[in-house]
Amino acid sequence: MTENSESTNPTPRLEPGDTAPAFTLTADDGSTVSLSDFSGRKVLLYFYPRANTPGCTTESCDFRDNVARFNGVDIDVVGISPDKPEKLVKFREDHDLNFTLLSDPEKDTMSAYGAFGEKKNYGKIVQGVIRSTILVGTDGTVENAWYNVRAKGHVDRVLRDIDSE
Repeated sequence: MTENSESTNPTPRLEPGDTAPAFTLTADDGSTVSLSDFSGRKVLLYFYPRANTPGCTTESCDFRDNVARFNGVDIDVVGISPDKPEKLVKFREDHDLNFTLLSDPEKDTMSAYGAFGEKKNYGKIVQGVIRSTILVGTDGTVENAWYNVRAKGHVDRVLRDIDSE
């Protein structure tokens, strides 16, 4: 997906204090993962359009390179895309990704988190993944939400925002 896109914002967005929508999705290893699996821990969910594309690879590799910093403050990192689990396996292997990747081909979880809907792409209104990151707290509520993010530099911004909380 291109970096020249922005949401036209009819898709509802989550705000700090909102209850994070429950989900159960298939991971790249074939297991099922639910939001409830992270109960009592913080989890950073980042939504990206497509594995092994330039922007998504940049963002995912930035998360990979900084996962120890997130884990050091008790935050698990999880990537979610509409890709099938088989494609996520290749993505993980191609880039040595060290966190969970989840498949949301129906885009139900993405929609619930405000990460799928209408957006402007090169001047046209299209339906698609809105590159977004949501920090869910230990109690299952949203602590922070970043929408329409750019892949490059996003992880540093998230870390700065978390450090300032």
